[in-house]
Amino acid sequence: MTTMRVEPAGVPMTDRVDFDDFVAARSGGLLRTAYLLTHDHALAEDLLQTALTKAWFAWSRIDGNPEPYIRKILVNTYATWWRRKWNGELATEELPERSVHDGSDAAGDSHDLWQAMERLPRRQRAVVVLRYFEDLSEADTADLLGCSRGTVKSQLSKALAKLRIDPALASTDTTDPTTDEGAQR
Repeated sequence: MTTMRVEPAGVPMTDRVDFDDFVAARSGGLLRTAYLLTHDHALAEDLLQTALTKAWFAWSRIDGNPEPYIRKILVNTYATWWRRKWNGELATEELPERSVHDGSDAAGDSHDLWQAMERLPRRQRAVVVLRYFEDLSEADTADLLGCSRGTVKSQLSKALAKLRIDPALASTDTTDPTTDEGAQR
């Protein structure tokens, strides 16, 4: 393998890339994707490490830009972890003490996108992350997830419909802007 610089995502690469150089150049972006899927820093690091380990074994077979292949490993590994019975929670007799609310995140209480994203099914969450956070096209998202463009569109439509009615994203302002009260604001 020859060492070459890594091109941005979506640009075809003409030569092979050394695994170490690729990891150094793209691990930040891949970690962001993993975090958006898991919403947990430790799980995101584990997910990325697992995906890179799987990619290392297949590195000699990857032609062109390896990033889409590794993103696919990320999403598939995330889905595999979701299918496992154990999810890290342990039953206890006593609930832990609740943290004291200091009001510093009051703006995020009623409009928490992360809470709403966590309630989406994993496939819908993956589609939202890849389409909006990673800015992939419908075709790229479909290729990455191994489904048709129509499936991406339908999953995205269902996810956005769920996000529109999610209570974490519901507005706390119930005043109708068409009434006199709303017009005086």
